[in-house]
Amino acid sequence: MYSSTTEINLISLANPVELINPGDPAALSKFAHFLGKLIGEVKKEFSAPQIIILCIGSDRSTGDSLGPLVGSMLEELHPLNATVMGTLSRPVHALNLAETRALISEKYSSLPILAVDAGLGQIHKIGCLEVGKGSLKPGAAVRKKLPPIGHLFITGIVNVGGLMEMMVLQTTRLGVVLPLARFISWGIYLAASLAEWERSTN
Repeated sequence: MYSSTTEINLISLANPVELINPGDPAALSKFAHFLGKLIGEVKKEFSAPQIIILCIGSDRSTGDSLGPLVGSMLEELHPLNATVMGTLSRPVHALNLAETRALISEKYSSLPILAVDAGLGQIHKIGCLEVGKGSLKPGAAVRKKLPPIGHLFITGIVNVGGLMEMMVLQTTRLGVVLPLARFISWGIYLAASLAEWERSTN
């Protein structure tokens, strides 16, 4: 099992974390503007021309497939000035995350990383996402010890945490994961476009 479902690293809690409910009015616009602002900030901090979008997860578990689904959808959308890593055909998960880190360090060491992963949380947050500055701890929700990664994060809450996490991920409904993946991928695409537009007008 290659699950890498995440928890937000504590270092991110010094920065505001935005909870987005895709069912709320204007949720996509709110998400895109908030994320676009964060992308613009980290690209300025790094003096970076682009950003890495690292979509973490495994296509072998319904709940954990959120990241690869987002990555595959983004490959089709071609977000501006972004490199997408982690798709259904080439997933980034617990078993190859170290290798992926090495690749990023070798080829993209000067670029900020937006990490995307599935998460488990409270029942009222299922189907929502959390966005903020900071890193993710992949695998923390399923008791895997992997080092934090990312400068920005998006965590999609796909099911309830706290008990039998691996089983919960395996039995998560695709009807929750797929719409959330679509919402996140479109939000990232719009946010990257917005960040690039604001950069070009300043």
